[in-house]
Amino acid sequence: MTKTNNVPYLEFLTDIKAKIRQSQYEALKKVNKTLLSLYWDIGKDIVEKQEKFGWGKSIVETLSKDLQDEFPGMNGFSPANLWRIRSFYASYQANEKLAPLVREISWSHNLVIMERCKDELERKFYIQMTRKFGWSKNVLIHQIEGKSYEKYLLNQTNFDQAVPEKYKHQAKLAVKDEYNFEFLEISVEHSERELENALINNIRNFLLELGSDFTFVGNQYRLNIGDEDFYIDILLYHRKLKSLVAIELKTGSFKPEYAGKMNFYLTVLDETIKYEGENPSIGIIICKGKNKTIVEYALRSTTSPIGVSNYKLTETLPKEYKNLLPTPQEIENKLSGFIDNL
Repeated sequence: MTKTNNVPYLEFLTDIKAKIRQSQYEALKKVNKTLLSLYWDIGKDIVEKQEKFGWGKSIVETLSKDLQDEFPGMNGFSPANLWRIRSFYASYQANEKLAPLVREISWSHNLVIMERCKDELERKFYIQMTRKFGWSKNVLIHQIEGKSYEKYLLNQTNFDQAVPEKYKHQAKLAVKDEYNFEFLEISVEHSERELENALINNIRNFLLELGSDFTFVGNQYRLNIGDEDFYIDILLYHRKLKSLVAIELKTGSFKPEYAGKMNFYLTVLDETIKYEGENPSIGIIICKGKNKTIVEYALRSTTSPIGVSNYKLTETLPKEYKNLLPTPQEIENKLSGFIDNL
């Protein structure tokens, strides 16, 4: 039998490989749950014994030495990590919703979230995003540093009305309220073409900032309608949404007519470019600034799915964002309806 030409064998081999990989993944999940259960129990014991016997900080140093003497080849029992283990239990033991969720992601992911996120709702967001989308540690760090939690809460789209229910929540996740283009080496005063060229020249960083599952289709993408040519600044494709994503770049503040132009582009894409079986195209208008009330009115009667976002050339989230965030109860409601339905 010649393996290279034997289609049934190749299909058989592919199936076996998939089963082995799935088995490895399930084994890793079990190991992770076992490790986190161990750390949870150790953290609980440390907290309870300190409360019961009045032990101070020295007990962690003593415990670390004795455990490392007893298990010399086992990592995780340094004084620093025991303090993290204690903090792990203390941080989540009173939270009935988060306590079971933290066991669904790795210890290294938990450490990143514990050390970088102090708000419980923010922690819930990143825990569930990591669990749902399998973010690596580096991707998680990038999402936190990019203030994804705040930006997702503030994003302005008409997706509730214009996107089918079955992928509405995923579409919301795909569009941020603000994009950080600090990786671009352009002057503060720049044209739209300079911004576009800089993004294309930094396409890897651009796609990373946009989020997962975006692929590049082209820039200055030509649409020929009625013997006239129209050009979309950047055209992408989102694999999970199975949607073309048109991006328009504006170096000034948002204007209502931008929504009308984007609606035109999306209609043309859907009727002339979109393949059968793909979902409706999505538009993202990225501006230097926007008035949120104007955006709300501009999108209210627009039938195509459009999001309007800011872009910044610095990594700092503006202070005024914090004042615009919803109340804790509103955030809880929004996260429950948003994340749970992804």
